[in-house]
Amino acid sequence: MSAPTPRRPSGLTWTVLRLHRTALYAWGAVLLAAAAVLTWMHVIGPDVRAAVGNCGSPGAVAADCARLQTTTVDEIHTYGLDLVATGVTYLLYPVAAWAAAALIGRELESGTAQLAWTQSVTPVRWLVAKLTVPAVLLTAGTALAVLLSAWARRAEDGDLIGGWFNTNVFISTGPVAVAYALAGLALGALAGLALRRALPAAGAAVASAFVLHSVLDQFRMSLWPAVTVTGRTALHLPTGSLALEHGAVTRHGERLGNDLACVGSGSSTSIGECVKRTGLTDFWATYQPESHFWPLQLVESGLLLAVAGLATAAAFALLRRRTP
Repeated sequence: MSAPTPRRPSGLTWTVLRLHRTALYAWGAVLLAAAAVLTWMHVIGPDVRAAVGNCGSPGAVAADCARLQTTTVDEIHTYGLDLVATGVTYLLYPVAAWAAAALIGRELESGTAQLAWTQSVTPVRWLVAKLTVPAVLLTAGTALAVLLSAWARRAEDGDLIGGWFNTNVFISTGPVAVAYALAGLALGALAGLALRRALPAAGAAVASAFVLHSVLDQFRMSLWPAVTVTGRTALHLPTGSLALEHGAVTRHGERLGNDLACVGSGSSTSIGECVKRTGLTDFWATYQPESHFWPLQLVESGLLLAVAGLATAAAFALLRRRTP
């Protein structure tokens, strides 16, 4: 009596993983590399902060601090963090291209998808598996990269890690990174189904991802109401804030926008002298405080998930229209 043949994993999920194992291996390698870099950045973080910690003191020599920050921070700590942050920020593009070309477009172009539909797999089940498997892997992997990035960036000195409002820092340290990856997946799938050819679909997916990324990057700080202050508070905004606009009011009541007069004046005496010299009576400023990081993250994530949902719905509608 012969030994029973061991059963191999089967089903649509296994098929998707097997067909795209190269992409899976590449994704795993990227995550491991990012985890290694970020772990190292976290380990050396205290030493870097200690090295530049005295540069803010009154007795610090500016030239020495500049040289120290260039050799210690820019070339080691900040460079490593920025490298990973850039990869997470622009993950949208390779995901969109891969989804359009390899995940969907190539199978439609070669007839592999049509062959599967003639068997026990319906077009809807096929597309569900095609989107669900990479969506789960992208969500888990990107979330891990974001958590590691936020963990590695914990530092008291913001000069070491960049402002929270910088594009790469903002995206790579919050849930919006996961939403960007899912939006790229949905846009790529829609492009693949619409064009049914790998290369044109990849180009269209990358173009749509570029438009989405650019629009949100342009209007990000308008997604949540900014704070407006007047008086001398407008000259010294809270640490970590992003100043959107500074303004002043003249003695004639004229409101001037983007007027930087007296901004940065230290003491009350210097402010008073500046007021007399410029003929201003009041100041105002509009800014986004660091406390708005999470509201902005959640609003942008919601918009991206809405785009992903609409693109996914359009992909299913297009599939139903083109298949019996």
